[in-house]
Amino acid sequence: MNLRTIAPHYLLYFAWIVSIVATLGSLYFSEVRAYIPCELCWFQRIFMYPLSILLGIAAYHSEASMKKYILPLSIVGGSISLYHYMLQKVPGFEGIKPCTNGVPCNLDYINWLGFITIPFLALIAFLLITIMMFLVRQTKK
Repeated sequence: MNLRTIAPHYLLYFAWIVSIVATLGSLYFSEVRAYIPCELCWFQRIFMYPLSILLGIAAYHSEASMKKYILPLSIVGGSISLYHYMLQKVPGFEGIKPCTNGVPCNLDYINWLGFITIPFLALIAFLLITIMMFLVRQTKK
């Protein structure tokens, strides 16, 4: 299947599902598993939660033009996730301590397969949403 033949609304629905899964996943970790979010986790939530609403509206109305609102949120949120992941996994970043109050940002609540952490999951979600928005942009003529 050619990516140019995929209808933009399917890409919007896929991005919306990704944002819903990421939002529910973060709520699961904090509310069910009782993992206290660090400061960087809160910033990632600030950028992910509105995406659930905006992408739902965009998908329902098949509004590919919403990408101009979605892309900045997903790119900035993904940058924060990447930085947070690097704090956890790159030894040179250990000296940087952005989280001075509460839970330290380099704490790994989960460490599946030695590299999958909560910031990594958020980064994948932000990347998928960003890719879908660029594909929506390419398919719209």
